[in-house]
Parts: sequence; structure tokens; C-alpha cells
Amino acid sequence: MSIKLLYIGFSIITQVAAAASNHGTFASPANDVRLKFRYWLPDASVDTNTVVKDIGEAGAIGAGGVELLGLYNYGGSLAPQPAGADWATCGFGTPAFNSIFKASLQSAKSTGMIFDFALGPSQGQGVPAKPNDEGLHWDLAPFNVSVPPNGTYNGQIPGWGTGELVSLVSARVVNTSTIVNPASRLFFTPANNATRLVLAVGSLVDHTDAVSVDGKVSLSFNVSEHSTYRLFAYYQYQDLVKNLDIQESSTGSIFDNGSYTVDHFSARGAQTTIDFWENYILIDTDIKSLLQEVGRYGWEDSIEIKSNISWSPSLPDIFEQINGYQLRKYLPLVMYGNNNPGVQPSYPGNLECVLDREDQGQGYVNDFRAALEKGYQVYLDTLSAWLDGLGLGYSAQVSYNLPINMEVNINHVIAPECESLAFNNNIDGYRQFSGVANLAQKNVISNEMGANLEKAFALPVSELLGQINTAFAGGVNQIVLHGQSYTGNYHKTTWPGYTSFFMLFAESYYNKQPAWGHGFSDAIDYISRNQYILQAGQPRTDIALYNGVSMTGPQLETLYSADDMINAGYTYTYLSPANLNLSQASVAGGLLAPHSPAYKAIVVTSDQNVTLAGVNKLQQYADAGLPVILSGGFPGYYPNGEATDKAAVYAALEALRSSPNVYTTGFGQIASKLEQLNLTPRVAVHSDGTWYPVLRTDNNTDYLFIFSKDSASQGNLTVSSTKTPYLLDSWTGKRSPFLHYKRSGNTTVIPLHLAANQTIAFAFSNELKYEIETPSLHASRVPSTVLGYNYSTPGGLLLHTSTDPCNDCVFQLSNGTTYDLALNSTSLTSHLRNWTLIAEHWEAPNNMSDATTQAMKRNTTHHLDTLVSWLEIPALQNASGLGYYLSTFTWPPNSAYDVDGAYLTFPRIAQGIKVSVNGHDVGPLDFTNPKVDIGPYLTNGTNAVTAIVPSLMWNYIRSIYDEIEISGIAPLLSDPLPELVDNGLIGEVKIVPYVTSRFMI
Repeated sequence: MSIKLLYIGFSIITQVAAAASNHGTFASPANDVRLKFRYWLPDASVDTNTVVKDIGEAGAIGAGGVELLGLYNYGGSLAPQPAGADWATCGFGTPAFNSIFKASLQSAKSTGMIFDFALGPSQGQGVPAKPNDEGLHWDLAPFNVSVPPNGTYNGQIPGWGTGELVSLVSARVVNTSTIVNPASRLFFTPANNATRLVLAVGSLVDHTDAVSVDGKVSLSFNVSEHSTYRLFAYYQYQDLVKNLDIQESSTGSIFDNGSYTVDHFSARGAQTTIDFWENYILIDTDIKSLLQEVGRYGWEDSIEIKSNISWSPSLPDIFEQINGYQLRKYLPLVMYGNNNPGVQPSYPGNLECVLDREDQGQGYVNDFRAALEKGYQVYLDTLSAWLDGLGLGYSAQVSYNLPINMEVNINHVIAPECESLAFNNNIDGYRQFSGVANLAQKNVISNEMGANLEKAFALPVSELLGQINTAFAGGVNQIVLHGQSYTGNYHKTTWPGYTSFFMLFAESYYNKQPAWGHGFSDAIDYISRNQYILQAGQPRTDIALYNGVSMTGPQLETLYSADDMINAGYTYTYLSPANLNLSQASVAGGLLAPHSPAYKAIVVTSDQNVTLAGVNKLQQYADAGLPVILSGGFPGYYPNGEATDKAAVYAALEALRSSPNVYTTGFGQIASKLEQLNLTPRVAVHSDGTWYPVLRTDNNTDYLFIFSKDSASQGNLTVSSTKTPYLLDSWTGKRSPFLHYKRSGNTTVIPLHLAANQTIAFAFSNELKYEIETPSLHASRVPSTVLGYNYSTPGGLLLHTSTDPCNDCVFQLSNGTTYDLALNSTSLTSHLRNWTLIAEHWEAPNNMSDATTQAMKRNTTHHLDTLVSWLEIPALQNASGLGYYLSTFTWPPNSAYDVDGAYLTFPRIAQGIKVSVNGHDVGPLDFTNPKVDIGPYLTNGTNAVTAIVPSLMWNYIRSIYDEIEISGIAPLLSDPLPELVDNGLIGEVKIVPYVTSRFMI
């Protein structure tokens, strides 16, 4: 071996074993911070031993826990109950369910996993109940009728008998038009027309008290040829809507009626759920005890409740308490767009009423939504208190699909959860969610990840990781994968087995996926180690963006569209005006929420809307020393129904603008203004790509996660720290000193080259030197030919340099010493050719009804000069399974130069890979930049490289699609079916020899 020995002196580092925290270690995170699977339980008729086995297998490949959801793929809008299924005896909360629930808890306990559970079946929106339970869902039915041309209305009011009359209102109509509500592909709903009425300001009159006991009224109006009058009647009633719509009569109990959705705007609705648990599930003391041992969160999914108008009988009182006036006269203004914007996008209502004034009556809508928010918070708080009493926490997809401001409610649960389906891989959207969670110091910000429409069996793990990294960059720190499937037989279900939502969404994770046992565990460990970093300590975010809205849209769109802050490395999240009233939202030392996230400034853009209270809060912050920036001009006015303070708001804005610590700038110029104020980002970015930093601090250690989105890039990070940097390899779990950086004042400058969608993580600490061998010097200048390095106290720094020509071959240490690493050689990089591919086909059993079979397996052999997609190999176009790739090369290369080892590089990995060299497992590879030092495994002569590559299942599933049945119906993918997908190892595999230089530092 050729080694240049360059002695510079070294210090003896005492190694101290790291104390394991309750989060475990970076190399081996505790189950509490590891990835979880949402486990789809078909119903309680399934084989208990199979459920136990499935949970154990999830733990065996690295999952830290499961989130048990009794899905019941029937009883909803997609499919009827299949023949053989029996909700009345196997439904949620039945003795059969409780038996499986207990066994699942015991399985989690025996494997050391943690356990979350849905509070109800399906979406968790409700529970079995008696139909006269007042805690069940309420609706508000709207009716209207035109007043006759003579201006007299005598008779029964419209809709009489529908329910309890809440309000009868008249108004003068000054204009009529048509609205077209677009179709929804997601919910299979066509476009739908609605009517828009413009009502005269001041013409709304409440006639509720004039209605007789039999629903009749006598009214007269002053009509003219230019105006008409309309009567609006509203009735509250329990619509008995079900989250599982099943009707049986076999038991004579509440289980005959399916599962009713509960009122989500009152404590009474939450109490119905609580009562059911106490009376039907927790009466088993073993279940209660097990939940307290291994349970973490009771949980509720996205809210998928259909209604005319979001309603609860408690709302009128709440409305009056918080707004100071009565609601019922203004119900015509809230009857449109206040049901479920996510589930009913094509049906926001048949009639929209607005006022003929500047804000069109939006202020009354804002006040109504504020009342909804308050009622929903009572619902959340009631469930949170009950679960806390059981020693558990409450997790929910807060406000998801409700017509309210998501940010106002996130702090009301212990583990708020978002969903990738609605956030559309949008970092700005995730920042809208994570801001208040960070402010309220929620340790866990969860995400239901991977529910990709029409990607069942076709979602590459690499694409999933890209989506997860995007969520991480936006502030998420806990992934729950959607989802793990039951592997046994089920009613009217063929191979490959029970599949949630009839294959409408990805993904079914289980042992029938070839990646499950061949590379998926590496991805799970990678995710879990990043979660260890992202759950450590408290976040540090540079800027808060003000976000005043009355409703968060069902699809989270970008709010700040300029890229100036992102390009400079500024991190930012969003806060609603209500969030500024939290106790944590105080200013000290020029920072907003100094404990977490320690914002350096708050920004209000011109496309936001502010209230007088909001402007006053900003004034308080500026007076306390926090920089306030108004971007693009004054913000708009956020109206309230009865308020007349618009002039006062703009007067307050004028006063604010002239105050100390308040600054103005143009749109897209926030970063430049911050730099002028010497408010630099904690992690400044100078890159030819787009890098997203996430910074957290934990005692004496700062953690930095960097995501390079979409494209390969290079540049520098300037980190506001002079602590020693360490590289945290989330793929291998190794921690090592990071040796290439420069000090500049109170900052550390780190040069980086990152592949598309690659992440890298660092720890900055002066304490880790007692755990990790750390040199006293580092490199300030490194040639591009350096491939990697190893360091140990006795062995020094071993630098691996390729034989490729380089223009600048100077290696410089932090003490100023320089070395020329130029080699008198040409590139010795070679490409592996002549591959043998043994394709292990995973196919359906001869008996398609046998879903317990993992797969029928057979092999075919293929000889490849280059590595191409299976789609280009005729025999493998419709194949699914494993590819065993084998090639050889001769070592050392035929060269006059003595080389010491080599790196093996692969093309980007789509689904997983396991690599061995001469029979030695080389360990996990970064999917985005697969490169590994194989020097320790090389032998003189012929060397063998083996790669095991799992495929996606879709190409084979597509070929048998017409034979598949799930719970009695065919899969629900659109016609034509999604196209075939690439499988296999595609691209160049290289051997890159290196020469080793040793530096004793």
C-alpha cells in the first residue's frame, strides 16, 4: 500500500461512551422517534395471529410503532359490505374487535413498539351510538322562497318540518348571477352550478319570533320593479350521517346501525366518543392497562363529514359570546362554502348570498368561522383532557377539511398531524402547519405520508423519500406511512390481498412488496435517524410570516411566492393572529418566542389582512424591540361583521410604520432588507441549487438538516456557530468529524456538493469530542479529486484521492500548511459491464383466492452488456420481484501507479438495493448518491459485485388487474390504467480507484 506519511502532531482524545437519551441514539433511535406504519385492519373477523405477525414484521424492519385503524373498506361511499362480513358482530368496539385490539397491544408490548389507535372506525370521525344521542352530528338545512310580486307572504315558511327552526330571515335581492363549481377528480363529482344573490345592505330582517307554532307567517314588503325579496329559513337537525353507513338488525344493539359521525363543534360530540370507549372498550381492564404501557396517541384522521352548513346547536351562543351580536339574522351570508371544502368541493351550496358593500359581507363569514373554531377547540380540548387522564396524548389531522383556520387550532392537540395528500409536496404549505406547532413547543409534528392518488404498487421508495424530505424541510418530524396492509385472507379478496381504498391510493406496505425485505429497512432507518435529529431540542427559525385568514384551503397553496428568502437560506414559518396571543409568543432580547422558535423578525406582506387587534400586537412587538417588516405596502383589512374600525386599522398601520423597529420593503425584497438590518440567517446559503436548512438546538449541540431539492448543486453554507462540526450519516448511522470547513468570524463556512433530493445532516458541538475521535486541525481547502476520508486518533487522517487529473490539487490545513496532491496519472475509473441478471419473478398463486401466499417465485436469467430498465427486456416488461445482478472486475487496475482502494458508485436507486463485494455486505447506500468505499473488501485478481434490487409490483399487478377483487369489488383505478413503470438497476456502475495519503493531525 502506498501511503504518504505527513506528521503534524496530534492530541490524545479521551473517548467517553454516549449516554442514551429517551430518544435512543442517532445510530439506533428509540421506537418513540422512529417511523410508524398506519395499519389497515379490515375488520375484526380476520385472523388474530396474522395481525400479531404483521405488527411484529413491521418492528422487525425498523418501524417504531403502528397506528391501528379499523378501516372497514365498506359502509362508505366506495363499496358495500362484502358477502361474509358482519359489522354487527365484528365492528368497532364489539367483543371480536376488542379481542384483536388487545392482541395488537400485546404484540406491540412484546416487540417494544409503541401503539397509536383511531378513536373510531374508518376516519375516526365517530362511533356506534344510539340514534337519539345528542352528541351526534348536526346539520343546518337551508331553504328559501321568493316573496310574491305583491310583496305579501302568507302561509307556511319553506322547509317547515325539516327540523328545529333556527332562523327565518328576509332580504332584498338587488342582483342574481350563476356560479360554476368545478368538478372534482378526487371525489368523482361533476361540475355543479349555484346561484349568487347580491342582497341590499341593511335589508336583512330576522322574523323568527313571528313564526307560529305550525310554521306559518304573515309578512309584507315594499317591493318595486327593481327589487325583489327572498325569505330564508334554517333548521337544525341531526342528520344521522355515518362514517360507516351500515344497517343491520342482527344483535338488537347499537352495533346494528354502523358508526355515526359525532358533532365536531361541541364538548357533547367528544363526550359521545368518550362514553363509547368507556362503556364498550375500556371496560376490559387489560386493554386499559396495555394502553397505559405501550399506547401513545388516540388519533383522528382527516375530517370527511358532509353537510349543508357546518353546525352545532352550541354555535349561536358561542357566536354571540365572542362577537357580541346574534348570528341568526346573518345566516344567509354563511350558507355557502361553509360545509366541507375538501370533500364537497363541487357542492359548497346551492345558493351564495353576499352584500352590496365593499367586503360583500365577508366579515360575518369571518365571525361565523371564528365561532366554528371555538366550538372545534372545545371538541379537541375535551378529547385531549380525557386521553391525558388515561396517560395518553391526542393526535389529530387538525381542522383538515373544515372551513376554519388550521393554524388557530394546531396547539390544541399534543401531536398535530398533517397529510401529504393535501400538502402537495409543498414546503411552504408545511411551514403553514409547523409554525404554531413550534411556537407551542409541540415535540411531535406528524405527517400521514404517501397517500398518492393512483400510485398503488407504483410509488418508488425514492419518490417517497423525496416527499418525506420535503416534509422534513417544512418542519415535520414524525412520519406515519400510509399504510401497512393485512397479509391474510379476507372476504371476497384475491391476491395480493386486502388493499385500502381499493387501490385508489398508494401504498400497501407488507411482505408481498419485494422491497419489504430487500432494502426497505435501510430507508426506514434513514427516515428514523432524521427524525431523531428533527425531534432533538427546539427549532430555530429566522422569520415569522403573518397569516390572517378565516379558512385554510383544503389544498395548501404557497403563500409567499418570492424566492429571495429561500435562496439566501432564511427559514420561515407562518403564524396566525390568534397564535400571537399564546403565552409563548412574547418578545425578549429582540426575539419573538425566544425559547422556540426564536424568530428574529415578523413580516407582514401586502396580500395579508389585519385587524386592529393584530396591528396593536405588532406595535407591542416593535415597542419591545422586535423588527417588524411591512413588505409590498400596507396589508389589507380583515373585516368583522359588526366592526366599523377600518379607519382605525389604517391609522394604526400609519402609526406602526413610523415606529422604531418597523421597516418597509418591496415585494420579494425581504431578504435584502433583513441583510441591511444585519439580521442574517442562522444558516446562510450560497448555492447554484435550492437548499432548505432546518436548524435545532439541544443543550450544547446544534443539529442541522439540509435538503437539496430537485437538482444536483454545489455551494457553501455559512453557519452561525464556531462549535466543531460533525457529519451525521443518516443512512449508516455513523457520526464522524467533518473536516472540510473554514472559520469566518463567528461563523463556520462549509462547502458542499449535493445530488438532487439529497440530504445531509450535521451536529455542531464542543462536547461530542469526548464521544467521537476528533482531530485538532481540519482542512480549509480540498481538491475536487478527494473522494472521502477516514479518521482515527492512532491512524490519523486517511485521505482518499482519485487518480483523475485536477486543476487545483492543493490540500490545505487550518494551520496554513499546504500539500500538493497532484498525481502523475490519468483517470483509472472503469465501468462494470457484462452483467448477469437473475430475475426472481414474484407472481400470484394458482389459487387467486389465497391472499396468504407471499408470491409464487420463479427465476429467469438475462445477460446484459449495459444496465437497462426491465421495460427494455421483453421477458421482464410485466415482471415484479427481485433482480440479482452480478458482474466482475480485475483488481488492481492495469496501471503503473500503485492504488490503495476504490469507491463503487451506482446510479440513483429507485426502490432499494443490497450490495456485496466478494461476499461482504457493504452496508446501506444513499439512494440519491450511492457511493461506498470498497477498499477493505478488494482482493488481487477477480472481484465480484452482487446487487439485489427489488422492483415495484405495478407492472405485474397491471397484467392481472382484471382478476383482482378487493372486498367484493374490482379495484377503482381509472381507465386507462396508469402506465408501466421502470424497474431494475438502470445506468452506469463505476469503479473509482484511489490513493491514500495519511496526515497525523
